[in-house]
Amino acid sequence: MRRPFRLAAIALGLALAAHHAAQAQVLIGQTAGMTGPVAASVNETIAGAQLVIDAANAQGGIHGEPIEMVRLDDGFDVKRAAENGRVLIEERKVVALFMTRGTPHSQAIIPLLDRHGVALVGPSTGAMALHKPVQRHVFNVRATYQREAEKAVQHLSTVGMSRIAVVYVTDSFGQDALEGAMNGFKAVKGQPAAAIQADREKPDYAAIVPKIVESNAQAVLWIGSGTAVVEGVKALRAAGSAAQVVTLSNNASSGFIKQLGDASRGVIVTQVFPSERAMGQPMVKEATTLAKAKGQMELSPAALEGFASAKVMVEALRRAGPKPTRAKVLAALDGLKSYDVGGMEVSYSPQDHSGIDFADLSIISEGRFKR
Repeated sequence: MRRPFRLAAIALGLALAAHHAAQAQVLIGQTAGMTGPVAASVNETIAGAQLVIDAANAQGGIHGEPIEMVRLDDGFDVKRAAENGRVLIEERKVVALFMTRGTPHSQAIIPLLDRHGVALVGPSTGAMALHKPVQRHVFNVRATYQREAEKAVQHLSTVGMSRIAVVYVTDSFGQDALEGAMNGFKAVKGQPAAAIQADREKPDYAAIVPKIVESNAQAVLWIGSGTAVVEGVKALRAAGSAAQVVTLSNNASSGFIKQLGDASRGVIVTQVFPSERAMGQPMVKEATTLAKAKGQMELSPAALEGFASAKVMVEALRRAGPKPTRAKVLAALDGLKSYDVGGMEVSYSPQDHSGIDFADLSIISEGRFKR
């Protein structure tokens, strides 16, 4: 009579162990516009990040526990992003947040991070407000929009363009990047030919484009996101303007090029990572190898941003040790020194959460970003 009981006990123990194993996962949360105006670039960053996560899980996960990404779509809406952040932190109990998209969206989540002691790794925004003053729970991986905008203005000036208009979205992202552009104008002792506001939700191209044309601008620095910039460039070309268009790295995706179509030729996009075809860069080579193994096509700059950010997140989880907690992940990030993500180093301290400081320019030609 004891044998059936013993077998039943063993079966129950195995079932409980299997249940525990299924539950033993490292939960990481992400809210971003997986649909809506920035969906193209967001989904490319996700694909790049997933290469790192899948590779880590294929090797047994983090100290024996797989990483599970809990992703919520906010449609690039600030209120939805804030609510998603609350759900991820308070209900799903994630140990960290990852790659929020958008400046006001990330800012809306910071009070939650501070209240619950949760780290946000690699927000997909270059807002200076997330760099200085240091946000205790925000760990940037990419360079700032101000650096990009300043570099863009200086480049245009260097190639002889003195009449440069600036179109900027009316939110914290737009104001932040505009400040960088003005630093660029100051450096070359110039002023914008026109500084034109654009509503984030519904840009009025019928009002914006004539102002650009009237300014006789040789170039336009268009500070905005996704389809808002795409439709603006198309409206500008439809009005007969041949002005050089420059936009920032938040639009550095293959999807952005596809949406622009024929209007993409000659558009300059600032970049915050090396070329996705620079195989001499270890990070690019590693990402390309992993992508090809999954049957994916050529990487995009957006995918590289996701890849680099995920490398930092996974390394922080490893350093946090078995059964990582929010506090352990935070401490691991604060102590991350000279971590090589593949030819580029990331270092943090309690006084500096800036990560990589790299900015470059690319031009769209034949449907690709070229350096």
